[in-house]
Amino acid sequence: MDFGNIFSLAFGEIISPTTAAYALAALGLAVHFGYSGLLNFGQAGFMAMGAYGYAISTLTFNAPVAVAVLVALLASVIFAVILGIPTLRLRADYLAIVTIAAAEIVRYIVTTNGLTEITGSANGLAQGFETGFFALNFIPEGTYNIGPVSMNQNGLFVRVIAWTIVALACLAVWALMRSPWGRVLKGIREDENAVRALGKNVYAYKMQALIIGGLMGTVAGMIFVIPRGAVQPANYATELTFFLYTVLLLGGMATVLGPVIGAMIFWVVLSLTQSLLFGAIETGAITFLTNVQAGQLRYILVGVALMLLMIFRPQGVLGNKKELAFA
Repeated sequence: MDFGNIFSLAFGEIISPTTAAYALAALGLAVHFGYSGLLNFGQAGFMAMGAYGYAISTLTFNAPVAVAVLVALLASVIFAVILGIPTLRLRADYLAIVTIAAAEIVRYIVTTNGLTEITGSANGLAQGFETGFFALNFIPEGTYNIGPVSMNQNGLFVRVIAWTIVALACLAVWALMRSPWGRVLKGIREDENAVRALGKNVYAYKMQALIIGGLMGTVAGMIFVIPRGAVQPANYATELTFFLYTVLLLGGMATVLGPVIGAMIFWVVLSLTQSLLFGAIETGAITFLTNVQAGQLRYILVGVALMLLMIFRPQGVLGNKKELAFA
């Protein structure tokens, strides 16, 4: 087994745009669930809004990058408002059911045959919508190395932009949660009736939190698809939200850097387990598994690791046990 290559691939996952997208989307869930107590299982829907909003604006309407981003963000706000008006007065478990259904509705809408010319139906979109983004690249053409990872100018550019956005989002959440607005959110998470008794509009605060966390998921959706140059509806199924909650729980629910650390751990563990299993199969050390089975087994191993984490450190890597005292 080539352990040098295995660890190089794992390091590549730490700085990959996909990891940045997961970190940003999980940070949005931290605003929803960790700080506000909103059990949103529809973050995949917000990511789909970002991906399809950007891609459709670019391909169908030839919109420039800035306009396409604004269209995606506006679509996310509208989706949050439509989702929040009937659901934010519901109890947490009912809210979870409605949000997971809403995300699935979005996915089924974009796969309908009647919208094939716009959304690509089940085949998705892959017609060069990322070219406008890479046209903004200010990095000179060439090959660049970050540790053992080698990439061209476009690969470096998308990583710089993605992780800069993650850093700015972390700073914004940190500032918001230290503000009076953030303290009200934490109060709603602990006991919304007490906050309501103090004269605060709980419904308005929940709506604001839903919109802000959803916008982070929308930007994450754009970061997720631009390096791939393709939008596939299958990527926005329910398991995406479950993976994001795994990332959130790994790092810590009510923390700013927890989602970032959790995303890195999640993708590094997936990369290491897959590479080690594939290597063991190729060398003959494991004969009872195929490569396809090994690819599925890595998710089982991550699930076992998450269960152990919840047993021995339920607050996550960076979490605080006091933050687990939800009402």
